Amino acid sequence: MLILASQSPRRAELLRQVGIDFRIEPAAIDEHQQPGESAEDYVHRMACAKAAAVHNRYADSPVLGADTAVVLGDRILGKPRDRNDAVAMLLALSGNTHRVLTGVALVTHATDYRLSTSRVRFRAIEPAEATAYWETGEPVDKAGGYAIQGIAAAFIEHIEGSYSGIMGLPLFETLQMLQVIGVRGHV
Repeated sequence: MLILASQSPRRAELLRQVGIDFRIEPAAIDEHQQPGESAEDYVHRMACAKAAAVHNRYADSPVLGADTAVVLGDRILGKPRDRNDAVAMLLALSGNTHRVLTGVALVTHATDYRLSTSRVRFRAIEPAEATAYWETGEPVDKAGGYAIQGIAAAFIEHIEGSYSGIMGLPLFETLQMLQVIGVRGHV
């Protein structure tokens, strides 16, 4: 049975949506970005490290790991530390286009890796809107301080790329990898 090396309810929801049978075994790894590490290299390292850490415990099962980074310029916007951090992130995204990178790794006897890159443009956001959004509780554990599938959809003017990738698991790429090892869902 496939193992998802993630505690993300959104990743689990996306896999269920397409009929994939799996169980959850979170990976406990250091998720700090290395000095000089690009955002692309960071999500690659994190996705592979999560999947490999869990695969070390369950070597007979395929393990799926993923990592998502919201990138503005060259800066990764992680999960907000607090209200002020979240509001600052949202105001930085306001009126700008940023990238959302989601790396997906599938570890079996070898490692397969795919990268989904999407672009998201936010409309201009007022400070009061950013604060009100924080108060909903939605941005607390979200990369970049927002959830595209939630209330923050009202901030999004345009997306280019994978909607599910922006949520945290690009289904097109994920299903391609899973089909190679004979794991199929509804499609």
